[in-house]
Amino acid sequence: MNTTITNTSSIQNIFRVLLGSFMLYAGVGHLTFLRTEFLAQVPTWLSSKTDTMDFVVLASGVVEIVLGVLMIVGRKLKVKTGIALAIFFVLIFPGNINQYVNQIDSFGLNTDNKRLIRLFFQPVLILWALWSTGALGFLKQKFKK
Repeated sequence: MNTTITNTSSIQNIFRVLLGSFMLYAGVGHLTFLRTEFLAQVPTWLSSKTDTMDFVVLASGVVEIVLGVLMIVGRKLKVKTGIALAIFFVLIFPGNINQYVNQIDSFGLNTDNKRLIRLFFQPVLILWALWSTGALGFLKQKFKK
């Protein structure tokens, strides 16, 4: 995958760095001050053991920090990072569904309506990751052939 030639606009770069900053904040939150809140998003079908759930929160926090840093400074890797982040957003989506289905209050999402609305933001995050890194254009071009 030759991704070094993908150019992005200043607006895309600003949104890429912004999303990377959000990912860094969330990752640090996973490891520290938001750890309990993130426990509520671990799917109950994955595990109900506290140690396993805590490991999932910590591991996903580390992944978010790495992806956040790469979104900010990994210019040559930005397309690959955008694709990886989009995949990460897909992989964590079951946690959001779990929160909705099981009516788990967390992050101020304390009604079914709020939890349902939250589900519609995941595709936005996926598109944001792909667009801001130039991965969306790269993938369109790659699959057009």
